[in-house]
Amino acid sequence: MASHTGSVHEISASADRDADGLAPRFARGPVLGAAGALAVVLGALANLYGYHRDELYFRLLPPAWGYVDQPPLTPALARLLSGLTDEPWALRLPAIVCAVASVIVVALITREVGGGRLAQGLAAWGYAFGSFTLAFGHVLLTASIDLLVWPAVVLAVIKAVRRDARWWLVAGAIVGLSTYNKLLIALLLVALAAGLAVVGPRRVLRSAWLYAGVGLIVVIGLPNLVYQWANGWPQLAMGGALSGGNGDEVRVLMWPFLLLLLGPPLVPFWVAGIVAPFRRREWADLRFVPVAFGVLLVLVALAGAQFYYPYGLLVCLYALGCVPVARWAGSSRGRRVLVVAVVALNSAVSSVISLPVVPVGLLGATPIPAINQSTADQVGWPRYVAQVEAVAATVAADAATSPARTAIVTSNYGEAGALDRFGSSALPPVFSGHNALASLGRPADDVDTVIVVGALATEITPLFERCDAVAELDNGDDVDNEEQGEPIAVCRHPLTPWSDLWPRLAHLD
Repeated sequence: MASHTGSVHEISASADRDADGLAPRFARGPVLGAAGALAVVLGALANLYGYHRDELYFRLLPPAWGYVDQPPLTPALARLLSGLTDEPWALRLPAIVCAVASVIVVALITREVGGGRLAQGLAAWGYAFGSFTLAFGHVLLTASIDLLVWPAVVLAVIKAVRRDARWWLVAGAIVGLSTYNKLLIALLLVALAAGLAVVGPRRVLRSAWLYAGVGLIVVIGLPNLVYQWANGWPQLAMGGALSGGNGDEVRVLMWPFLLLLLGPPLVPFWVAGIVAPFRRREWADLRFVPVAFGVLLVLVALAGAQFYYPYGLLVCLYALGCVPVARWAGSSRGRRVLVVAVVALNSAVSSVISLPVVPVGLLGATPIPAINQSTADQVGWPRYVAQVEAVAATVAADAATSPARTAIVTSNYGEAGALDRFGSSALPPVFSGHNALASLGRPADDVDTVIVVGALATEITPLFERCDAVAELDNGDDVDNEEQGEPIAVCRHPLTPWSDLWPRLAHLD
């Protein structure tokens, strides 16, 4: 009887069809409510803690068609917005917009496959306050743009498969534009193509609209592809560097981290999204989505780059899974209360882990920095810069040192970006060999004194006549991030010219 009641409830919830008669009406209240709540939360917390290291890097990069580690879109947004108002909240506006818009897209996936008001509400609220939605919506990363891109591509593909083949053009346009943010979208395309080839519906692979969509990708993305070709495909070198540095760890940690991406309480939802297409005859044409997810996991494991790469497709499975979960919950008030409570619990825990809600002075005493490195990477930058400035002042006061022959070399782009943002004009010129910064300049050959910031200080010693560690970076909040406890050293008289030394200090990671 309970099962029959659940079916009746879901049929009733889905019977209020949209004008085209093909999908339930869009659940404006719960979906827009979730999107609005996310916008308020992200906006209210946008200026807490401080810049993320990647944001400091992005705002430092000059406009270009591309960089050794990424396409041009996200740095261009960061530079534009920081030029208007150089504060974290302004820099993060694109991330907030993409996160909020992606809530609507995820709910539309649920709607597209027959989910009614309850299912769409679960999809919107659960996804909006999932762990990595909050983390990527709070700071401006390339992954922040992908929050919107990946579900939008999957939605367009589902529409092309189930409704109208002309949606392949929409998918192609989105993918083409997304190549200016990340070439990672290629993994999604390979995974979706493999899913369609393995379980179908294979008829779509013969559609002229599909190949028109592929052509659109090439046309829109051509300038970016030309840049990559002309510069020796630097993204492949970057991917190789990430794999070499992270590969073994990612291949192990990716699997348990799947349980954490949205949050452990929501795992049954996306597992239902994997299972349901194989159990529901009317969803046979959606089986390519879970198969694509399996292919994507294999590709990410082989690439060994970042463990969060499957998130964009996992949330689509979550959107599918909300339909059977809503049907199950619709059979009784108790089940509905339970499902809503699970989503609420996950939202609360995810907010504490992913957002700056814990006072920074208490953050170091919690496990949050170990769980969410992104949080730790927002702490301490002004204080670190002040400590470097104190060393620079001491060096400048040394009669044996020529200010014109002094420079600062940082270990990573976060340190370089922080010195650019918070440092005074009296500082010596700042250089870094990290990623794209290595190509933007190096110390002149007559520089004989360098202040070395961070982990590089322990590695660079053999390259100089003398290196002395004179201070230690301390954020004052006991937050364990990449800079905390690292030395500041003063190195004098390089043993080889900087033109020979600099390539040895350049690194991708």
